[in-house]
Amino acid sequence: MTAQSDLAFDPWDPAFVADPYPAFAELRARGRVHYYEPSDQWLVPHHADVSALLRDRRLGRTHRHRFTDEDFGRAPHPPEQEPFHTLNDHGMLDLEPPDHTRIRRLVSKAFTPRTVERLKPYVCALADDLVSRLVEAGGGDLLRDVAEPLPVAVIAEMLGIPESDRGPLRPWSAEICGMYELNPSEETAAKAVRASLAFSEYLRGLIAARRKEPGDDLISGLIAAHDEDDRLTEQEMISTCVLLLNAGHEATVNATTNGWLALFRNPDQLAALRADHSLVPSAVEELMRYDTPLQLFERWVLDEIEIDGTVLPRGAEVALLFGSANHDPAVFTASDRLDLARRDNPHISFSAGIHYCFGAPLARIELAASMTSLLARAPGLRLAAEPRRRPHFVMRGLEELTVET
Repeated sequence: MTAQSDLAFDPWDPAFVADPYPAFAELRARGRVHYYEPSDQWLVPHHADVSALLRDRRLGRTHRHRFTDEDFGRAPHPPEQEPFHTLNDHGMLDLEPPDHTRIRRLVSKAFTPRTVERLKPYVCALADDLVSRLVEAGGGDLLRDVAEPLPVAVIAEMLGIPESDRGPLRPWSAEICGMYELNPSEETAAKAVRASLAFSEYLRGLIAARRKEPGDDLISGLIAAHDEDDRLTEQEMISTCVLLLNAGHEATVNATTNGWLALFRNPDQLAALRADHSLVPSAVEELMRYDTPLQLFERWVLDEIEIDGTVLPRGAEVALLFGSANHDPAVFTASDRLDLARRDNPHISFSAGIHYCFGAPLARIELAASMTSLLARAPGLRLAAEPRRRPHFVMRGLEELTVET
């Protein structure tokens, strides 16, 4: 165990946010677990430990299925933040069995592999349209013009949200996701509360409309999904829809822009990809590994565990460092090198265990579609300006990526 004051880890330092990977290498070299006082968390940087702990039932995304806040030694949520936590805490991502098992089973009835595969022509056509517009304009912001609109439109289409209503979706999502950063400010929390209220109110109305007049969309499927008279509550449906939008596009947006920036900075790999488009599937996996869109995932210690002689007591919080795990040389040969042909690539960018991202197949379709279209329609795509990175650590992405075609 390393003392916090000796760590290079600093999620509020712009230099660290710009490139956290050297600090991750130092963390791995100095041990398997480190206490970080500013966020009151135990940092876990090694792939083997992160992978194992994602599957360890002694840890959980919540403690409230077993303990009260008082029993667990934690303060309750501030009352003014309750709308956000009501929304967040009824989604699968922040639930444990039996509620997680029940909701995931019911959602899976509506979110099937067939549903996802049926979307593929729509995804590819939309990617082609977005890229064509970028090319016609001679370039633009790859984030705003391609990376964002593609997954947002796909999830909105799945949910059955009319095109005329889709404008606020990305801003609502961004403000809600601000709460997943470490130690969010009061201003961030206030924005998340306002977005939670607005998004919930909108979905409540849409769900009511689908109850009266079901359609061929995911919300109608969620309403219809049941198992032995077990149905999703309205709040669970609202939380599920928000989770699908947030998780269904946030990582894809960041993976797209992080990935293209990595390609621009590794011209030999970009040249290889342009010469052989059959590399796209392995390129998608490697780019998700190389610059991980979700850097950190939190777990509560429900039952005391020991890591390399350090005992983590019940009530402690563990920060599983996905970005570090994805660069662990014990697992990945030449781990700091971008290798689009990499075959042995057990990255954990989609998590693992019961909280493995069930939207991963759709994300892969979207990432492959936009990459394929850009390679075909913009073969000379190049960086036009130094990109601006978002000032956040947990959800790693760019504020803009200006390109020329």
